[in-house]
Amino acid sequence: MAYFVLPGRGKRVYRLAIARRIVDGAARGARDRSAAGHARWRTRVLRRALRPSRRLQIGLGPWLRALPARLPDPALTAALSRLAPHVRAAYVLRHIEGLPRYRVRDQLIDLGVRDPWSAIRAAEAVRVPVPRGADRFGPETLRPVRNRSVLPLATAAVLTAGLVGALVATEHGDAREASARAPRLVSAAPDAWTRGARTLDAWPARGDLAGDRAFVRRAAGAWADASGGHRAQERGAAGGTAQLLYAGRPDGTPLAVLRRGDRLARYTPGRLDVFPAGTGPSAPIALGGGRYLLAPWDSRPETLDGERLAVSGGVTAPVRAGTGCGRGPLFHLGSRTVGDLGGPRAAVLTHHSPAWRPRAQEPERLGKEGRRVWDRLACATPRPARPVAEAMAFDFWSGRLPHGGGSADWVCTRLAYAAGGSTAQATLLGAKARPTGACDAGRPVSGTWWQAPSDRWYYLAAAGRGLVPHADGVRRSTTRKRLLVATGTPRTPVALTAR
Repeated sequence: MAYFVLPGRGKRVYRLAIARRIVDGAARGARDRSAAGHARWRTRVLRRALRPSRRLQIGLGPWLRALPARLPDPALTAALSRLAPHVRAAYVLRHIEGLPRYRVRDQLIDLGVRDPWSAIRAAEAVRVPVPRGADRFGPETLRPVRNRSVLPLATAAVLTAGLVGALVATEHGDAREASARAPRLVSAAPDAWTRGARTLDAWPARGDLAGDRAFVRRAAGAWADASGGHRAQERGAAGGTAQLLYAGRPDGTPLAVLRRGDRLARYTPGRLDVFPAGTGPSAPIALGGGRYLLAPWDSRPETLDGERLAVSGGVTAPVRAGTGCGRGPLFHLGSRTVGDLGGPRAAVLTHHSPAWRPRAQEPERLGKEGRRVWDRLACATPRPARPVAEAMAFDFWSGRLPHGGGSADWVCTRLAYAAGGSTAQATLLGAKARPTGACDAGRPVSGTWWQAPSDRWYYLAAAGRGLVPHADGVRRSTTRKRLLVATGTPRTPVALTAR
């Protein structure tokens, strides 16, 4: 991994020697053998490979003498060297290491990449030559790095043998201790949802690894270790149990999804992620790679174009939002449309036109106009800090902005969180998406200072049907078709009401 991420300058032998030196140096501080410790080790290796120090080129002799007999295909190295550093890292993680997209995103964030999805999309669009030579270096192909005399090496070998024995005994003891405090795994009967309430408790365990007891016990043990054992039992379900929802290989990598109360854990070998996810019974669970685990009673998902979306064992074929940020509408489930807003579960997305009146009603599928609005809103809305169960976009004003501003929509977006509570924010969708503060979906009104194409500043405000906006703190103002246009000093605070 370090070899392919390094900048593509110089000879392959020097590049490989530097790569191994980076790994050896990072390994000296990697005493933590847990999943979190391994993740920190990988981050150190990648960080040093992306920005290698010139000091790594000094004293390379021992690493040059330890090179394998077979080197990687130079065509592959040359193709990768033409990529931007973070795109190169994303390519290596995705295509050579085989990590799912969500884990590549998390790793790039750890490396300080501000827009990881752009790097991932660029990496997925790259076409590189199929390597003719080896693209991995296992222990059997690497020679030992001999940069000390034989006597210290012999002494180290004896000490290492004793240390390995101690580690084996310790790991066996740790395994027994983790097994003792790991939560008891339970799963619902395959037809439980047909005989009782449709809740998360009725979701059966699915996936081709659901019967692999060793794998799912490792997942449960990793959760116990990460949560501190006793604290996890206090926060979890009664009796210290965890529900197995999925265990399989959706992206080629073994994955287990467990549930305790309102929290989900997603486990892959070497990594565990825990999310607050609520207890909503029907929200699809993200498995990574654009695949979603559906509720057992949701069996006929459709694409946004109305075509059948393939499902195997309760898991959808890969489907992603068609937006630049990777968030937005995904697919239809019955009478509702679900979308990705950045959380562990898909959220129900709805849209209402300016003629809508707030009232209790069942969610309806997004139509063409609703998808257009949500394709823009999903990227304009900040990534929610909490998992979202439902998101409603009320397009309370639509028209043309003054002074050549073009057509626009003013939208009040209400997010209902999986754990309870909600927030609502307004957004002016014109040539650019502009957040305009909090709003009330029952009596929407919002305003903002706005710069016209002529570079002059105006204060704009709009209100929902049956309301008229009123602004204090501006100079001359006119209101037409529920749109207020005023002059004044830009950025001056304005008191806005609707009457």
